[in-house]
Amino acid sequence: MTTSAELRASFLDYFAQRDHQRVASSPLIPANDATLLFTNAGMVQFKDLFLGRERRPYQRAVTSQRCVRAGGKHNDLENVGYTARHHTFFEMLGNFSFGDYFKREAIGFAWDYLTRVLRLPPERLWVTVFTEDDEAADIWLKEIKADPKRFSRCGAADNFWSMGETGPCGPCSEIFYDHGPTIPGGPPGSPDADGDRYVEIWNLVFMQFNRAADGTLTPLPRPSVDTGMGLERLAAVIQGVHSNYDIDLFVNLIDAAAAVTGCTDRADKSLRVIADHSRSTAFLIADGVTPGNEGRGYVLRRIMRRAIRHGYRLGCNEPFFYRLVAPLVAEMGQAYPELVAAQGQIERVVRLEEERFAETLANGMGILEGAIAGLTDGCIPGETVFKLYDTYGFPVDLTADIARERGLSVDLAGFERAMDEQKGRARAASQFGVGQDVAIDFQGQAEFCGYDHLSERATVVAIYHGGESCDALDAGQDGLVILDLTPFYAESGGQLGDRGTLTGEVGEFAVTDTQKKGEGVICHLGRVTQGQLCVGDSVAAAVDVERRSATALNHSATHLLHAALRQVLGEHVQQKGSQVGPERLRFDFSHFEPVTRTQLIEVERLVNREIRHNHMVETRIMSLEDAKATGAMALFGEKYGDQVRLLRMGDFSTELCGGTHVKAVGDIGFCKIVAEGGIASGVRRIEAVTGANALDWVQADEERVLRLAALLKGAREDLDERVASLLERSRTLEKELDQIKSRLASTKGKDLASQAVDVGGVKVLAARIDGVDPKALRDTLDQLKDSLGSAVVLLAAVADGKVSLVAGVTKDLTARLPAGDLIREAAALVGGKGGGRPDMAQAGGNEPDRLPAALAFVEGWVRQGLA
Repeated sequence: MTTSAELRASFLDYFAQRDHQRVASSPLIPANDATLLFTNAGMVQFKDLFLGRERRPYQRAVTSQRCVRAGGKHNDLENVGYTARHHTFFEMLGNFSFGDYFKREAIGFAWDYLTRVLRLPPERLWVTVFTEDDEAADIWLKEIKADPKRFSRCGAADNFWSMGETGPCGPCSEIFYDHGPTIPGGPPGSPDADGDRYVEIWNLVFMQFNRAADGTLTPLPRPSVDTGMGLERLAAVIQGVHSNYDIDLFVNLIDAAAAVTGCTDRADKSLRVIADHSRSTAFLIADGVTPGNEGRGYVLRRIMRRAIRHGYRLGCNEPFFYRLVAPLVAEMGQAYPELVAAQGQIERVVRLEEERFAETLANGMGILEGAIAGLTDGCIPGETVFKLYDTYGFPVDLTADIARERGLSVDLAGFERAMDEQKGRARAASQFGVGQDVAIDFQGQAEFCGYDHLSERATVVAIYHGGESCDALDAGQDGLVILDLTPFYAESGGQLGDRGTLTGEVGEFAVTDTQKKGEGVICHLGRVTQGQLCVGDSVAAAVDVERRSATALNHSATHLLHAALRQVLGEHVQQKGSQVGPERLRFDFSHFEPVTRTQLIEVERLVNREIRHNHMVETRIMSLEDAKATGAMALFGEKYGDQVRLLRMGDFSTELCGGTHVKAVGDIGFCKIVAEGGIASGVRRIEAVTGANALDWVQADEERVLRLAALLKGAREDLDERVASLLERSRTLEKELDQIKSRLASTKGKDLASQAVDVGGVKVLAARIDGVDPKALRDTLDQLKDSLGSAVVLLAAVADGKVSLVAGVTKDLTARLPAGDLIREAAALVGGKGGGRPDMAQAGGNEPDRLPAALAFVEGWVRQGLA
């Protein structure tokens, strides 16, 4: 049997031997391509080559490209685990020609590799071409000698490919494998083509035309070839299995999933889901995606939570998914070394997400089970689906997945209504400030001239007050003013809008905010402070220079912080939001754990190093494609026009940005990080100050430290006095306690004296006293000897399982009845030993249960000594 790894190597070797450049798989995040959520085909990294925007030193290439189809247009998530060939992650084998060879060579390579190298029987292969592609048909039938009975022509829906509505396009030729008559389904192009008997394994795309907006097809001067063959499907064919999940790669991953979940039924679909999702999860994290609530991060979260839920279904209530990273690395790490390098990070991110979801999974499942139990029509209500999504983090497809298992449906329309209602509430809650809800019907756009000029003569072209258009504003009235030309920067890209004044001949308008409305109309919000402002007035538009300058310091520092965070924490760091004002900057970014103090210090060090380097800040206007070619960072989902503004700070930071910035990095002066913390799952927030604000913060911090030191000094002096007072009080209390104990001993001695018995004229007393310490025991002994006259006394106390003994003999009896002899024999009876003087001796023991025998022994001991 040929393994998946051997097949991958075989394909790459075959085309490398035919002058194809081996090109490494590109990341799953397309480089500077906001049109795609993920890399979903082998041609993605060559897109600019096919479009003629890029040149490379080779015209032939071969790759094994990692791909994800789990979001957007290409979304196979719901089918994974239920079909034989759907995956969220797969590998696409492909050979490419960039204006070099065309149909004849591409078809010849494909047939030769399949039939000669892999030795697939031609009678098991079926070939299709585009209905109108006679050239490809002749190559197959006349040159390759393919069996006409296993050949068909198909329409544009199946056999014509295009990159978009316009641009490069061309016919396809597909090769299918026939799994045999035991599998239901008909050949391609037949009414039963949707069956599983004939499985597409290789698609040869011939980029032959350029499609104009009117649909006209013009031949390309340098036609190209783009092919794709799924490694998993090919492995299933070569290894003689019908399902991709039965190939060696998945067998090993499913075995690992069964081991970590404790599932003994390897045919359980949940194991397929877990095995598949472990691949997309690991590779996405390795390529810098972290679980989140939007964009790529949300797709990753959906994949992970679906896998975790299937583990829960198998009875696995503890984190398990992260334990599949190591088996996956062992399986695919040799082909993808980036997976090996990121293993530790992947395991940390996965386990953290598991722990977070585990907190709500059980509660959410309880809500869902309750809803299912109360169903009367077999459809889970949209309100329940929304509650699970909004409160418990259940992606809709996860709920749909559970519904499918139970034979139920989901009210998606109801879910969408609930979602729209929430968005409406959020929009209503976000409206604030003067003029925010004004509907602007002004046609036209004001020219922004505020990059280089902070004051300019302009003309008032429109005024709004109370939500309505008007001709004038009087003193004290709030309103919104539109100019034909403005130096005021409107809030955008996280930077707050400018403030300042509009001064006319008879009135002045204080601008408190600047916003964009409608189709980029710049609106000045504020109040007339004196006189009157009218449409048609010529005004001096002056931005608050000090505020703009402070804002520029913070905006430029934000770019440096972004670059420094990516250096220190990793390339997975991406901007998730920002707010730049004159007082401070706030930057939200993707990261899966708290930033350590050491990391923050390093980030701050890097930023201030760049500030000291004092590079000039370069700004250039260029096409979006040219900007991408420089490596400039662009935010996924951000809308960019054909022309963009590229901002470069030395070799440290290059981003697309329309904000206002310093002329040289050194103008920032100093940047101080003042706060860092988490604001959402997988999203951190960092706050910093710059320039004079940073100096003020440091000086204020020094004052805080000095005040704290003074407080600590005063507290220490007060503490020393309090400690001395407490020690004196303790000594006083100890003396009082000794006196109390002495009085207690005297009292106990008087009470015990009456219990003494007369033995030959000697008073003998053996007694147990509880609740006293050894010193009190000795004091009591002395009291008894003084009061009894000629006497032998043995006293005992028990505390914490230990026996304390003390023996006393009056001086007239020490020669015949020494206390040391008595204590040794009595102590032996309680598992101990002791000794002392003839008149007083002490001992201890660890068998309190035998104390009564020791006390009873004393009287007999005295009789024997006196005999």
